[in-house]
Amino acid sequence: MNSAPTHTRLSAIFVSLELSRSTWLVTALSPASGEKMSKFSITAGDTAELLSRISILQDRAIQRTGYAYPITTIQEAGLDGFWLHRVLMNEGIESNVVDPASITVSRRRRRAKTDRLDGEILLRTLMAYTRGEPHVCAMVHVPSAEEEDQRRISRERKTLIGERVTHVNRIKGLLYSQGVSGYEPLHRDRRKHLDELKTGDGRDFPVHLKRQISRELDRLELLLEHIKSVEADRNKFLLSQVKQTKEPQLEMLLAIKGIGAEVATILWTEALYRHSDNRRQIASYAGMAPTPWQSGSIDREQGVSKAGNPRLRVTLVQTPWLWLRHQPNSALSKWFRERTQANQGRRKKSTIVALALSNLPAEATLKQLTSTSGWSGKLMPHVQFGPRK
Repeated sequence: MNSAPTHTRLSAIFVSLELSRSTWLVTALSPASGEKMSKFSITAGDTAELLSRISILQDRAIQRTGYAYPITTIQEAGLDGFWLHRVLMNEGIESNVVDPASITVSRRRRRAKTDRLDGEILLRTLMAYTRGEPHVCAMVHVPSAEEEDQRRISRERKTLIGERVTHVNRIKGLLYSQGVSGYEPLHRDRRKHLDELKTGDGRDFPVHLKRQISRELDRLELLLEHIKSVEADRNKFLLSQVKQTKEPQLEMLLAIKGIGAEVATILWTEALYRHSDNRRQIASYAGMAPTPWQSGSIDREQGVSKAGNPRLRVTLVQTPWLWLRHQPNSALSKWFRERTQANQGRRKKSTIVALALSNLPAEATLKQLTSTSGWSGKLMPHVQFGPRK
């Protein structure tokens, strides 16, 4: 016996935005529309046309029902960033940005995928999320324009460092092809040392090869100047944040041995700008949450999920190595050495990830350690303070 379908009264006009470089596909479902989705395309970036179409949807809903319904929109996080979200919010429209990887889709071998189907899936996901169904999707915490701009400092530095490594490796490779090793392009006497080099068979360096290396050094020196400029901006940003923030979490981070300006900047701009109740939430945001595989007699761990902020995850894994160097007598460092020695030096990678999770600096922890009367300079027992040498 087939049961009658349950009709749900819509309390808003739901709109999904499928964005691309050329066109935007808008899918909408309005009250009293007979559960029929309306679809229309507009030119990418034409916000005036989008707002006009949304206004038409509201007017039609008023004509059908006599009520003015609010607008709720959804879009996937991606190449377009968050500017459209801010435009809609400034117009008084509720906007949601969803993590596309969190949306449930068909698990068939060959799944049909078109912009029209994706728009419908987004719309159904938004309606389920609005009804309060748990674990429907993961909505993105959209940073403010200022918070988003602050991330550019550490991200640009990482890009510049990668380019620097590329140029250094290219110069060393060119020299090694002539039998020369031991040349360091990052040393200050790189130009002078280049003029003194001889090939492996005792000849002077070929003219065109030497000019190519000289041009590579020109690009490398320009990169070094850019890195210095970015690091100066980073130091100014940290100083301004320490003075502006009411609670000294950033100052506490900088006071921990093993955490320098770059690590503190990444932690502050990539993780601690948003509210987190505990370390588990930050670990999940960084993609370091565990992924168990438990079904019947199968019970094993697949490792960290890696579904999160990759910049934060890399920093959180690199930080424990600095912790071991600068805090060798802490409880966590002793635990790491005992664990690795018991395994004859094996499984260091999995152990360092466990150390990263144990040492994860959560915003909630820092706030609990900050009293209203001011910071006393004391942290957890395994944290040591002292001047850097």
